[in-house]
Amino acid sequence: MSEVIFSVFPSENFIDMGLYQFGWEQCDPSHSFGPAARNHYLFHYCLSGTGTLFANNTKGDTIAYQIKSGQGFMLFPGQVSTYIADPEIPWEYTWVEFDGLRAKETLELTGLCPDNPVYRASHKDIAESMKDEMLYIVNHKNESSFHLIGHLYLFIDSLIRSSSSVRSQRGTRLRDFYIKEAFSYIEQNFQNDITVEDVAASCGLNRSYFGKIFREAMGKSPQEFLIAYRMTKATELLKLTELPIADIGNAVGYPNQLHFSRAFKNVYGVSPRQWRNENAAAKRGF
Repeated sequence: MSEVIFSVFPSENFIDMGLYQFGWEQCDPSHSFGPAARNHYLFHYCLSGTGTLFANNTKGDTIAYQIKSGQGFMLFPGQVSTYIADPEIPWEYTWVEFDGLRAKETLELTGLCPDNPVYRASHKDIAESMKDEMLYIVNHKNESSFHLIGHLYLFIDSLIRSSSSVRSQRGTRLRDFYIKEAFSYIEQNFQNDITVEDVAASCGLNRSYFGKIFREAMGKSPQEFLIAYRMTKATELLKLTELPIADIGNAVGYPNQLHFSRAFKNVYGVSPRQWRNENAAAKRGF
């Protein structure tokens, strides 16, 4: 009989990298999940047994991958996949679902992508540490959010360092410098009426080139990133303060309350007031 441990991360206030859910399962023979597409990055690590992953590549073709003990696979946002436990030696695996403004850029360092989703460790000792970090998260779900996020970063560090397909970072150093400069400018000025041109100018770049390297690194445009950053800050204020909606909008760069409410609803699907009401219980328990 299948055994499962499953947990949902209790906080959405981590911007660069955040957890969504995590777990462990000893699957029944031929147990399957999918076809389905995820909204975030989801990494499975096979602890024992074997199974098969069917995943779409960038051309839309479905590719079959045999996964065995000591290997893993990464599922990417929007990628359609199905995975099935072996009928004779069903797999036991652990998983972590995560995302964040730095997730795409970080995962590029592993070499994993929709066309190359299978993790094969080139450093067994580091892979063992990675496995330990995943299981630590699974088995310590009642620790604080900061504690679990710390172990998420340790897991990602081990994933990068142990990956056999890890890419060289040399070619991205200058790009990373510009992205860090952009982050710093946004963090210090998001509450002001800044534009993408302002962010590009802070890096000494024209908007077109800046937009190109930013999207390559982050998987989203500078404007999308700025909106996401402001909205995340807005949810913190909605949950942790009693400030009026108009004041919160102004605090995150929207002096016009209507424009703020419209932007917030585009991201979260509800108005700021409704979001605050729905999260009032979480605020009281913070």
